[in-house]
Formats: sequence, structure tokens, C-alpha cells
Amino acid sequence: MERLFSSEGHPAPADVTVDEVVRALDPSAEAPEDRPFVAANMVTTLDGRAAVEGGSTGLGGPTDSKLLLGLRTRFDAVLIGAGTLRAEGYGPIIRDAAIRELREAEGKEPCPITVVLTRSGDLPFECDLFTEGIGRVVIVTDGMGELPPTTTPIEVVRPDGGDSVATAIRHLHGDGVRSILCEGGPDVLGQLIDAGLLDELFLTLTPIVTGEADAPRVVEGMTEGPREFELVDVLTADGDLFTRYRPRR
Repeated sequence: MERLFSSEGHPAPADVTVDEVVRALDPSAEAPEDRPFVAANMVTTLDGRAAVEGGSTGLGGPTDSKLLLGLRTRFDAVLIGAGTLRAEGYGPIIRDAAIRELREAEGKEPCPITVVLTRSGDLPFECDLFTEGIGRVVIVTDGMGELPPTTTPIEVVRPDGGDSVATAIRHLHGDGVRSILCEGGPDVLGQLIDAGLLDELFLTLTPIVTGEADAPRVVEGMTEGPREFELVDVLTADGDLFTRYRPRR
């Protein structure tokens, strides 16, 4: 990767590795007293879309995939919506046993908690996230009936008609979680921004124009009006731009 800009004093331009970028992050240390630190990692096309042909797997190059996996290692929990789970077919957040052992040695859970937001409770329980038994899952929903048998431990948290994003964050804070990485989808990101709960945004800009009018935008469902962000970091690799923003408070 080549760093093109940094507001944090890093040399630019300069060549850096994904590991160097990731290891410089300590999101748990930045957590406010009353809640975890919340970041989001998203990818967008040049026309502002978060999906191509129904999913995000066609977006971003090899470095984007490495950054996704690297960011996961630095957080206590990963937050996703049910639509993202169904579209991407999630497996365990960290498969590499050596990385899980390293996290455990650092006092973290070996695998970040996977938190799934769903209104209906209609989830693909046959996917690897539920069948491989690595880590644990928290499902936030009012719509869940009886759980099917799964190898991975599951906890169901009910928002009781309230805000599921805020419920998830309160529950995780009570569980000792200090940092959360949201991986989408666009509606979940919109809820976080609306609620003033997003602390940082990692946004990859990939050089594709979809032309798909019905494809979701990278942020959907906001109701509270425009929010201003400040640029923290810009890197490039594989033709992609890797940007990092923080909301102006």
C-alpha cells in the first residue's frame, strides 16, 4: 500500500503494509466511558453503490480483503445486518487459529463476537458462522422463534420494540466489549450515523461504475439530515483508494 495522506503525522507519501496499518490501530483504547468505540468498514463503487449484482464480493481488490481480515483482529465484536449475512454467507470472523491464540494471549476473546441485527429472525442457520463452532453469536431481534440446533453458541437479545442498534451496543458494553466493527449493510451504517454512535469510517473506493439503479447506496435510511466528516487517512493499492474518516463532533 502507498499512503497518500495522513492527518495523524504519518509520513506521506510512503509505502506501508496492511499489517503496519492495522497494528497501529487500538480502537478499544479510544472507547468512551459509557459505550464501546464503534467503527465501520465499507466499500463503495464510483457511483456510490455498496453492491454489484447483489453482493459486495465483486468490489475491492486483494488488499481490500486483507484489510477487512486485519481490521477484524483489532475489535472485540463485529456487527452486521441480516441482509449482509444472507448476501455474503458469513463464516467465523477469524478462522486462523494462530491469530485467535494471539488475541487470547492479549486478554481478548479468541474470536470477536458476531452480532446480527434482524427484524424477522429469518437467518441462514446453515452457513459456516453457525455450523463451525468458532466464537459466539449474539442475535438482536424481536422476531426470533425457537432457535435451531447450532454448533456455535447463540444468545438472543430482544430490543422490545426499541432501537436494535442501540440495544446491541448497550448489551455489548455490559458484556465488557470495548470496540465494535460494523461491516454493514448500508441501513445499519445509516442507523449508527443517525444515532451519533459512529466514531470512525473505513471506506474503500473501488474503480467500478455499476449503473445499477436499484443497488443499495453505501449509506441508506438516514433520517436526521447531513453529517460532516473529516478525512484522517488515504492509502492506495490495486487501483482502490482506502480512506478513513471521523465524524465532526
